[in-house]
Amino acid sequence: MNILPSYDYAVSVIVTSYNNRDLVRECLEALLAECARLPVGVAAEVVVVDNASSDGTADMVEREFSNSSIPVRVFRNYVNLGFGGANNRGMEEARGRYLLLLNSDAFFHPGALAKALDHMDANPDAGVGGARLVGRDGSWQPSGRMFHSIWRDAIVLTGLSMRFPHSHVFGAPDRTWANPDEPADVDWVVGAFFLLRREALVKTGLFDPIFFVYCEEVDLCRRVKAADFRVLYWPDVVVTHIGGETLKRDKSLLFSNAGSHVVLWRMRSTLLYYRKNHGWQAWLAYWLEVGFFSMRRVINALSSDPVRHEHAKEFALMVKSMRQAWAETNGGRISPPQPW
Repeated sequence: MNILPSYDYAVSVIVTSYNNRDLVRECLEALLAECARLPVGVAAEVVVVDNASSDGTADMVEREFSNSSIPVRVFRNYVNLGFGGANNRGMEEARGRYLLLLNSDAFFHPGALAKALDHMDANPDAGVGGARLVGRDGSWQPSGRMFHSIWRDAIVLTGLSMRFPHSHVFGAPDRTWANPDEPADVDWVVGAFFLLRREALVKTGLFDPIFFVYCEEVDLCRRVKAADFRVLYWPDVVVTHIGGETLKRDKSLLFSNAGSHVVLWRMRSTLLYYRKNHGWQAWLAYWLEVGFFSMRRVINALSSDPVRHEHAKEFALMVKSMRQAWAETNGGRISPPQPW
């Protein structure tokens, strides 16, 4: 790991890209405007890491943003390294005191970046800071969450977390019982906005490369807390996150042909995470999903409703995907060859 000791900037904002040229352009325009709002003497740089895009994203960034008053540097990966791998490269190249990982579908509300830096300065024991994520309509998205456990995953899988969001028990996974207007210590924050203290990374290392996508920020937050740093949620740092509302709106994506690989990737990372952090509980994570989706498949297949027959096929696909993920990761022991 090459984390440079000198701090040429107060913050390095790292944006990764993969075949989303127009969204990256929009993101950088908004980001540079936010950087320009920083107080005098608080300098920022932008680091763009492109994951072997075929749509000319890296060329566009160099062509349109190379003369910006805020430095914008582009690094090209010649293979897709995934979320964690691309951000690792960005963090290694960055020259800021703080490192902010920002999704290309995330947009600051005015003044949010300055507030986040102030919070980090005021809390020297904070290793990671997260924002209040909202949809374009202003609706709150779960931003500060609790670590995975078999029990919490079961709550989400069965829908109990959505049915009883205000319960301290059933609302635990996403802390939906908590007041989103109150700052809090949390287990982990969403990678769409992920502000890191260098001193914490020196102790923890970067994202674990076994995770191509999913669970990498959860795993890193576990290591940050184990190193005696805090993970904080800040409600006054507001960021609009488009991606979160897309999945919320179209849950059928999980069962579509286009989304089936995403489901497989999530399952692989789930097994890798459990094996790394909880050992034999990877077996429980596997059977939790296989058992639940198998039961739902049988219940729907017994119905005379043709729509539920289609649901039965979808649940069968979920069972097949988890079995495939178990085989490909050897029960969470190995990461399949990347890119996934």
